[in-house]
Amino acid sequence: MSTPTPFLPPQTAPSAETIRVKVDGRDIDVPKMMPDWQGKLQPTTMLQACQLAGVEVPHYCYHSKLPVAGNCRMCLVEFGTPMMGPDRKPVLNEDGTPKIARSVLPYEPGTPRGAIACATPISPGMELYPSSAATRQMREAVLESLLINHPLDCPICDQAGECKLQEYSVQHGQATTRFVETKVHKPKVVDLGPRIVLDDERCVLCTRCIRFTRDLVGDDKLGIVNRGSYNTIAAFPGTRFENNYTLNTVDLCPVGALTSKDFRFQMRVWFLKETPSICATCATGCNVTVGSREEVIHRLTPRENDAVNGHWMCDHGRLNYRWVGRSDRLAEVQVRLSSGDLQRSSWTVALDRVAQHLRKATAGSVAIIASARLTTEELFLLRQIGVRVGAIMDSVPRRGEGDAYLVHADKNPNMNGARATGVVGAEPGSQLPRIIEGIRTGAIRTVLAFGEDLVKAGCPAESLGRLEMLVAGDILPNATTARAHVVLPGCAHLEKRGTFINAKGRVQRFRKAVEAPGDARPEWEYLLDLHRALGGPSGPDNIEGLFHWMAREVPVLAGLEWSRLGDTGVTVTI
Repeated sequence: MSTPTPFLPPQTAPSAETIRVKVDGRDIDVPKMMPDWQGKLQPTTMLQACQLAGVEVPHYCYHSKLPVAGNCRMCLVEFGTPMMGPDRKPVLNEDGTPKIARSVLPYEPGTPRGAIACATPISPGMELYPSSAATRQMREAVLESLLINHPLDCPICDQAGECKLQEYSVQHGQATTRFVETKVHKPKVVDLGPRIVLDDERCVLCTRCIRFTRDLVGDDKLGIVNRGSYNTIAAFPGTRFENNYTLNTVDLCPVGALTSKDFRFQMRVWFLKETPSICATCATGCNVTVGSREEVIHRLTPRENDAVNGHWMCDHGRLNYRWVGRSDRLAEVQVRLSSGDLQRSSWTVALDRVAQHLRKATAGSVAIIASARLTTEELFLLRQIGVRVGAIMDSVPRRGEGDAYLVHADKNPNMNGARATGVVGAEPGSQLPRIIEGIRTGAIRTVLAFGEDLVKAGCPAESLGRLEMLVAGDILPNATTARAHVVLPGCAHLEKRGTFINAKGRVQRFRKAVEAPGDARPEWEYLLDLHRALGGPSGPDNIEGLFHWMAREVPVLAGLEWSRLGDTGVTVTI
């Protein structure tokens, strides 16, 4: 097994020294050196120079976060370099400008010569012609070669709508084919691993999947077998393609060769509404894009943020969304009658009942268990309520296995938010034994549990029956909601807006992707109502205003504004 490279290489700035080149006749100064996939400075390539000039160079095998392979040839570009005389000095034109020797001049039908832009460094005075007739001819020839054996199954391909082969065929390909022989047929449905299905006929042998798995994950399972037109991607004999990052190869695949078993044949991508959000599986806080349609979530894909997760995310986090659409979601406000039965109620009645009880409660008799899976704004409001009623507060810690890449051992996405707002101290969970003992002895008579099952956290179920008031705000039913006097249905983070603060102190906002079922409301909305009912100041009625109120009160967030967070966040010191 090869030694893996960290997913997030050091962020290195391009060199200050520049080189002047021409791109399609336009002069441009580009850095002499630019960071490569490992963050190391390397000579700037033709492809990077074209990107800086705002000119797209089509490519399949190249990826900014992978080693350069240079095997697809799609990025071939005609270029020119200053001619040198016998004295090794530039040959000049009559007007005194350097005479340029083009790689293809004049343009004639045939096979033009060019350079692969992804791997060829620029030099002073070089001229690039990414839009020339010769470059177009090279692209047409490469696409013709790639399409010779490619199946015509776009109507049933998961990649349709976001396929580079489709796009480049329209933009750079030919309208007709000269191929009359029988296509080479390869395996269509290869069970490559527990989450991946491979269609070898669609593969263009870009090797992105091989390089990602070998050089970044360190799991050297994939390779190319057979020869010539019969080349195929395969797992090493006797093994399966199985690690916690396999689904990133589906994102990397520029065609429809690698497909996700979870998303396969589920939805056309052009029907999906895409919403920027955050993965809530652990404290890394990977940036994701939520793909949904008609209030149903169909997939999560990584969203680029070099300060957090780069281009990647783990498989476990990517697949951790189906619970949001479970049929047993808490969708009704419920209050317990004197008979002991839970009955559907309204938000006004339920919150009035909670507020009346809290106004009579004595300091020290109330405990608030605030999940570190709530937003920072909701934790802030719970802290305000806790201070007003003299409550003991804590969050339930969740620890698990992490790895050297993106999986964090802290399975709470917002424990730093709980720390910043004062819900927990330096050691989360330190107050839980005191709270559980207080419930057992009767010293604590009122408990507000938001997003946590107290029984699962270690409180005996029979002890909860001794409480005068148990308020459970949650998303799914559990042993605590079954014993609660008031049940308040909440929202998953994909159903509301707010912020998380990840393990590195990065404050990141997320947007609402789908609607919550039934009576469920974002917790910050009803916590604002409860705070007002307890005599608190009338706070803002929107998430932006609530964030600004919190930023004024919480020292580590001082000076932050909602608009400054953008889609990639801002790092603070916790």
